[in-house]
Amino acid sequence: MQQYQAFIFPVLLIAIFYFLLIRPQNKSRKQRNAMISSLKKGDKVVTIGGLHGTIVDLNDQTITIKVNDNTRLVFERAAINEKKTVDAATPAKTEEVREEVTASSTEETKEEK
Repeated sequence: MQQYQAFIFPVLLIAIFYFLLIRPQNKSRKQRNAMISSLKKGDKVVTIGGLHGTIVDLNDQTITIKVNDNTRLVFERAAINEKKTVDAATPAKTEEVREEVTASSTEETKEEK
């Protein structure tokens, strides 16, 4: 019985280590690789350095990003941190803010008169 207990503890420790550290890291690596392999021209991306741009050209190793009209930068695929998605709710929020600002401006103008 003593031999089994001495054997069970290291196995249990390795299993806990695997499920708490190795498995989540492998899962996130697979998700990142899938995101990088799914990139295409026209996608908006953010690099690991925080640079925002649009993909204009890509090959197996590098990606060319258009930062503004006259600036194109070449990065390794591994330098892409995230792919930006267009959120339909964002324009609605800005319209609400504009309406609130307009309404409060109108109220202030009425109070001044």
